[in-house]
Amino acid sequence: MELALLYSGGKDSSLAAHLLDRFYDVRCVTGSFGLTDDWKHAERAAGELGFPFERVELDREVAEEAVDRMIEDGYPRNGIQRIHEHALEVVAERDVIAVADGTRRDDRVPTVSRATAQSLEDRHGIDYLSPLAGFGRGAVDRLVEQELDVETGPSEEIARADYEGELRALIRERGGDEAVESVFPDHDQTIVRGLA
Repeated sequence: MELALLYSGGKDSSLAAHLLDRFYDVRCVTGSFGLTDDWKHAERAAGELGFPFERVELDREVAEEAVDRMIEDGYPRNGIQRIHEHALEVVAERDVIAVADGTRRDDRVPTVSRATAQSLEDRHGIDYLSPLAGFGRGAVDRLVEQELDVETGPSEEIARADYEGELRALIRERGGDEAVESVFPDHDQTIVRGLA
């Protein structure tokens, strides 16, 4: 049973792949707008963990809309949410039985509501899975420490393949580094280097 997992190469999506591997043929899928080659970081991480990888093209117009919203809001939450939902839609159209992501119980963004999950399932005839939905950050961190070799650092320094890198590039095109700093707060990111 093939499952497409939205994959950034970070600890959450990597742990999700690890948990789902017992039940599904997991394919790590990274959505990209073609603005950067950040997706290659996810490809490398998936390879280190032994999972097949695929890059899918996302609609550049969705990225532009998301950036408009983020600049207007002054924070990234709603823009990232819009892109995550778009990526789920794109991946759900693939020839898979299920789609999944690495969202956790206490994530602020992205999240997938019950209604959104049910709509995705009904419209595409697939299952939506969020294997970390019952796990808080502390539980995830303990499992990751036991299972994965992870590098952690400031978002602007860690090479990864989440939506943020391409969104930063678009915002930088519009308003430079100051515009990026006005939207994204300082925070840490992770990239998986392999198994522990």
